Amino acid sequence: MRIENTLEERGEMYGEFRTHSVISQTLKESIWCDDKGLSAYQKEALEMIAHKIARILNGDPNYIDSWRDISGYAELVIQELEQTEGATDCEVVYTTIGDEE
Repeated sequence: MRIENTLEERGEMYGEFRTHSVISQTLKESIWCDDKGLSAYQKEALEMIAHKIARILNGDPNYIDSWRDISGYAELVIQELEQTEGATDCEVVYTTIGDEE
């Protein structure tokens, strides 16, 4: 496949590169503006998530793989944090409403 075909195919899926890059860079600037001491893997994941969000906003919002990629980058951070001393998590307690006796 020629590069022109690939670029045309991606343009149909993700929109024009010029507008995607404006959205993506704007989101990424927010990450770098006040990173709260993020690790390299956290910054990278957030940047990739920002990139995927920009693709969704600029292109086809119904393309499932873009959403899957976002959850994948979040999961990579979760896996790292689960091995990190001092990382915190919440405790989820589920209750059933309406079935009390």
